Amino acid sequence: MSAFYTTVARFYDSENADKTDDLEMYSRLAAERAGDILDVGCGTGRVLLHLARAGRRAHGIDKDRAMLDRLDAKLAQAPQLRSLVSYVVGDILEHQSRQRFSLILLTYNALMHFHDQDAQIALLCKLRACLAAGGCLVIDLPNAAPAFAAEDSDALTFERSFLDRETGHLIMLQSLTYLDRAAQMLTVEWIYDEMDGSGALKRLIAPHKLRYFFLPELQLLLERAGFTVRAVYGEPDGAPYDAVSERMIVYAAGK
Repeated sequence: MSAFYTTVARFYDSENADKTDDLEMYSRLAAERAGDILDVGCGTGRVLLHLARAGRRAHGIDKDRAMLDRLDAKLAQAPQLRSLVSYVVGDILEHQSRQRFSLILLTYNALMHFHDQDAQIALLCKLRACLAAGGCLVIDLPNAAPAFAAEDSDALTFERSFLDRETGHLIMLQSLTYLDRAAQMLTVEWIYDEMDGSGALKRLIAPHKLRYFFLPELQLLLERAGFTVRAVYGEPDGAPYDAVSERMIVYAAGK
């Protein structure tokens, strides 16, 4: 995971500038609970800083230094948030903490980076130990059903274009994907084509692997780790979850 994000860190905020649909959900959940918040895989601070701007103490953990450098740069531009934001550089599976959190977040596909069952159970057990009484764990994943129902293609797919905020250069993002349905593993080659001011093309290729989850499997993993699933939604706005939902958003509480 770390090598991928180190490679794409400079594009991350520009590429995800319009990813705001989940922020209101996290604000609402935070408002319902007192106490500190933990963002696992906080990256450049998209959610972490949003919560801090609302006056909440938000803690992050991420093992990619390039992503966290960008969080540091944002904090340098917003020093009023420094007292509300903290983070740890490291692997959540190895991190030791006695702190308890009222809200723990695995935002936007974060769980997909844990590929094998041992790591998934270890992660969820770790988070259960960090959850305060009455707290909530939120897991935001893509709904696997549409991806598994789609026909395979070995064609290069155009994903989107965006402007790099730092250089103003046009970035065209394409992908090559392979879905191993038996292993529930998605292998992606993300291809970033950058047009500089002179019209020259620079290409960056960043391979990535992500694991899909189906709801019954995730429910069993959560139960094994001491959680009870409280709700499942298909969108951050609380739309019902079904086979055609874009997302699978799970709220879990400790047993």
